[in-house]
Amino acid sequence: MKITGIELFHVGLPYSGGTYQLSGGRTYDSFDASIVRITCNDGTQGWGESTPFGSTYVAAHALGARAGIAELAPALLGRDPRQVDRIHDLMDATLVGHNHAKTPLDIACWDIFGKSVGLPVSELLGGSTGIPMPMISSIYAGDPEDMRHRVAEHRARGYLGHSIKIGALDSEGGPALDAERIAACLADKQPGEYFLVDANGGLVPETALRMLRLLPPGLDFVLEAPCATWRETLSLRQRCAYPIILDELAQEEEDISRAIAEDAADGIGLKISKAGGLTPGRRQRDIARAAGLTLSVQDTVGSVIAFAGIVQLGATVPAQLLRCVLNCADMVTLETAKFDFVQAAGGILPPAAPGLGITVNEAVLGDPVAAWAA
Repeated sequence: MKITGIELFHVGLPYSGGTYQLSGGRTYDSFDASIVRITCNDGTQGWGESTPFGSTYVAAHALGARAGIAELAPALLGRDPRQVDRIHDLMDATLVGHNHAKTPLDIACWDIFGKSVGLPVSELLGGSTGIPMPMISSIYAGDPEDMRHRVAEHRARGYLGHSIKIGALDSEGGPALDAERIAACLADKQPGEYFLVDANGGLVPETALRMLRLLPPGLDFVLEAPCATWRETLSLRQRCAYPIILDELAQEEEDISRAIAEDAADGIGLKISKAGGLTPGRRQRDIARAAGLTLSVQDTVGSVIAFAGIVQLGATVPAQLLRCVLNCADMVTLETAKFDFVQAAGGILPPAAPGLGITVNEAVLGDPVAAWAA
């Protein structure tokens, strides 16, 4: 089996909630997806997606992802897509960094691999645990009572996890507003629910400590990505009574190794595009597992195609370490594919269909903006 063609599609994904508000005054109305189709000499096709969370979340942006794909695609022609580690080695040798560009190509190769042997990708990644995975909501920063209402809406739809965004500037209300947001969102907490309080690096140790000291006692949550730098995070870690989860600081395998060596965190947010695809995502899963770090398997954002990758990888994480998976497709209004995941008590499971388990709606993708052929 050899790669004979690669096509790149540029697709806009409107945010389903209007305007998404993040720490530091960052806002998003839509997201810019790069979707890849790889075709092999026997006609087998695989799909992958990369959708950065704007250009100010990590060092990635949509134009850069497409430029990176243009660098990488010619090198993959003629290669066997089932050799996923060798494919990733080749991409690393062709282009340093730029994980968001490597992600859709890597995931499309896994899709082909699964289809070639008639198995879901989760089975190739080690096997599904068979235990339903709870989904996590993404509650953007806003008025405390409005955030409480949005948590309740997701709760009613079966979500057991909730990612609460904070990080108000002092001019917006600062630590006091963030404390109100947390208290409001957890006011109706139900048994079995899991809350991430996510600052996306928007706090410094001083503002984080002020906020935490304003909270009422007894709240059960973990603090995700409170600070933007390692020094700030380690400083806060020494004085924080809540578990700390890394996200933006945990992009590469060596980042997770550092977090373990310096005892910087209790878990990681494993975002597939941030990692560079399912191949490095699998390695990050295993490093975290060996150290007893908890994981939430997510992506920066994305459509159904990205969500399918999340479900396939998340299904392989032992239940005692997996906290939630992100239904990023719920965050956008455009349906790029059908994905018949299994809904079970308390969560979801991957379908039995081979590969990613998706049927892509090619009509909404339009014409490819670039193509490469052997």
